[in-house]
Amino acid sequence: MNFSDLPKIELHLHLDCSLSFGVVKKLRPKITKAEYQEFFTAPAKCRDLADYIRRSLPAIELMQTEQALKLVTEDLFEQLLADNVLYTEIRFAPLEHTKGDLTIEEVVQVVNDTVEEQVEETGIEAGILLCTLRHYSEEQSMQTVKLVEQFKGSRVVGFDIAADEAGYPVDNHIEAFEYVNQKGLNCTAHAGEACGPESVWETLNKFSPSRIGHGVRSYEDPKLVEYLKKENIHLEVCPTSNVQTDVFEAITDHSVNKLFEAGISLSINTDTRTISNVTLNDEYETVASAFGWTTEELLQSNLHAIDHAFTDDGTKASLRKQITKAYR
Repeated sequence: MNFSDLPKIELHLHLDCSLSFGVVKKLRPKITKAEYQEFFTAPAKCRDLADYIRRSLPAIELMQTEQALKLVTEDLFEQLLADNVLYTEIRFAPLEHTKGDLTIEEVVQVVNDTVEEQVEETGIEAGILLCTLRHYSEEQSMQTVKLVEQFKGSRVVGFDIAADEAGYPVDNHIEAFEYVNQKGLNCTAHAGEACGPESVWETLNKFSPSRIGHGVRSYEDPKLVEYLKKENIHLEVCPTSNVQTDVFEAITDHSVNKLFEAGISLSINTDTRTISNVTLNDEYETVASAFGWTTEELLQSNLHAIDHAFTDDGTKASLRKQITKAYR
């Protein structure tokens, strides 16, 4: 099966963890390929999620100017074109990019404007998710969610919480997610990655997201699996990343197939293209090889993603038509 020919939807994709060697070379001309691999990518096995996340720091350091943010965003669209992605949602934490002269509003504006330009240039439909991080204060979390509201109607389509799930509680972020629900904003939330089903339950109960980033340890609790199915909560699954962060020992141990067979809505994503050194074509090859997925399973996972995408009904209808035609 030639996976590069298949059109795809990607919902879980971190901008600041998806810098190709080419764009890093533009921003840091003296870097070698070996240095890039050492500092920007992760080994096949990290100690834990926190160890994995630390690999994003060199990229974030580079992304502190308007020019850098623009180049990195353009670079990501080149990668998406190579993967034949039709629609994507790109996430990042704007507060991480204000160590230079940019304000948080300027950070969001430059990424938004560049995404808008790239949508026109490439034909790839795209939205932006703004992330708060687990270690942020309540004030920082509120700052971030208010940016989502401020940029409503632009390419910014929703809110997310990311970073070290095991290291920090949800308390600082409850107010921000209450704000999301009061204002009718879209949201997803990382959970069930570094921690077990109890973290997913807590996230669902306190944040009320329509999607969960990862959520792969949900299979450990049959009641949670049933709840996810009943409430049609979508899981943004990132297979390679989950093995690297040692959620699973090997890809064949991954829960994605069990969750899919249980009737859970889920999609296949890269998470962090640089850190995991992976493409979406690679991820499709992985689930096909490990679990015998055919175009039928891949079609269903893409249709699930479309159903839960933070976009309008007209775009969803167009995407469904394109995806279904290509897979059948």
